[in-house]
Amino acid sequence: MSQLSSTELFQFILAITVMLGFGKGFGELFRKLKQAPVVGEIIAGIILGPTILGYFFPDLLKFVFPESGPVGYSLEAITQLSILFLLLAVGLEVDLGILIRYGKSALITTFYGMLIPFIFGFAVAFLIPQFFIDNPDERLIFALFLGTALSISALPIIARTLLDLNIFRTKLGMMIIASAMFNDLIGWIAFSIFLSVAEGTGTGLSIVSPIVLILLFTAVMIVIVRKLFHRMIPWVQKELSWPGGIIGFIMVMGLVGALITEKLGMHTILGAFIMGVALGDSVHLRESTREIIQQFITNIFAPLFFVYIGLRINFLTAFDPTIVIIVLVLGFAGKIIGAGYGAYKGGFGKNESFAVGFAMNSRGVLEIILSLFALEMGIINESLFVGIIFLVVISSILSGPLIKLSLGKDKLKGFVQLLSSEDIVISNAVSKRDAVMELVELACSKHKLDKTNVFNEVWKREESLSTGIENHLAIPHAKIDIKKPIAVIALNKDGLNFEAADNELSKIIVLLLTPKNENELQLKLLSEVANLFADKTNSKEIINSDSSEEILSKLVKIKSRME
Repeated sequence: MSQLSSTELFQFILAITVMLGFGKGFGELFRKLKQAPVVGEIIAGIILGPTILGYFFPDLLKFVFPESGPVGYSLEAITQLSILFLLLAVGLEVDLGILIRYGKSALITTFYGMLIPFIFGFAVAFLIPQFFIDNPDERLIFALFLGTALSISALPIIARTLLDLNIFRTKLGMMIIASAMFNDLIGWIAFSIFLSVAEGTGTGLSIVSPIVLILLFTAVMIVIVRKLFHRMIPWVQKELSWPGGIIGFIMVMGLVGALITEKLGMHTILGAFIMGVALGDSVHLRESTREIIQQFITNIFAPLFFVYIGLRINFLTAFDPTIVIIVLVLGFAGKIIGAGYGAYKGGFGKNESFAVGFAMNSRGVLEIILSLFALEMGIINESLFVGIIFLVVISSILSGPLIKLSLGKDKLKGFVQLLSSEDIVISNAVSKRDAVMELVELACSKHKLDKTNVFNEVWKREESLSTGIENHLAIPHAKIDIKKPIAVIALNKDGLNFEAADNELSKIIVLLLTPKNENELQLKLLSEVANLFADKTNSKEIINSDSSEEILSKLVKIKSRME
């Protein structure tokens, strides 16, 4: 077995060090700016690649990042491994329970959210291929590529955006996440089918063969293998070292999935992704284990891959403003119109539907990986690859502000303005149910409502998805037959278990009741309450209060400080 020379080993370690250091540095910088780290990691690659470093110091670029030879091939191998683990991590995020719970609305949103952008991309690529490719005879496979690339969303970026906006655990947030999961699931399968057709893999009988094989593999993994993992994971966590044993098991299984699909003539990425879905769906998989794997992959392998993207292309010479504009217009219009219309058909209001469209417009890992493979196979040129990267970066940056804009159009009465000292109580409830009942009775006695019906609505919502939020906050809520919103607060200094994400007991419990036909109003109030207590200092300030008057006074001051 040939070995790397001392110089080559130095080059390889230097390349990994620079890629990881710059990637993490720029990723963290963009995280501080409330942007997706992937944007910073791609920009780090552009700085280190032929666009900037290669322009000023071409010899240094060739030494640190050789394109061929043992070091170049080693970097390529690390990149391919990074792709597999990224797909495993994305698969672990898919929660089949959420897909079932929000299935109807999410499926409608996903259907239109993928169909419309696919039609936009396919039609333009097929009818005017001369804008993108040199050989018109290849326009069918190219049209399939562009349609597929524009139809896919980025689940990790969407989830991060919703968390930053404090609407992740709302009904709208969960529906968006369910749609993004469906989108990922369908998108990766469509991607694998596209690669199989483009590479001419499968049995060679027809285009149908790889499609059938991919669908069969996916069905077997989700229906049968998923149940086997559900039985195996408790044993692995009990008998092997923790967390090393279960982490090693999951990483190895991801690679096994990649090997199986490669052997079957499909692409390795499908195996890693579907294996992640099958493993991640088990209720026995500890959340801490899932978090460790996510942190390891997203902080080590993700920066290496996204920096590598910037190393591949000279973005200055490959930049074509016409192509970039076409891709941006097609990508934004198709996704926002499609997903927005799907959400509207699924029962959401106009502003919420726009918010869904803007959220689903986020692009990320899949578009980049798909475009990279298409570039390597000669289906697209560097100019279109750069156009796709611009779509990923700009859609990720604009997603959060556009969601805020769509949900902030209504000049609605704010949360604090709904309150009087009579709407606040110091509670001694010993259970979550008792606290909710206490708040319902407080609201119903003041507003002459049927407390049984109101409690049933609130508790039904609470049982479907607990409303605990970080920083000792819980926001049980429901839409009922009222004309104006109602808000009441309980301060329970002992704390109650509302299953918050940070595993802390909820001490500030806010009950929100909103009119049935005011979807946007409920979302706005939920977001406002969550924002008030996003800073842990604000939560502590309220918890240290001794009376309803003091709580109200502090809320007014906190609200004033934030404005």
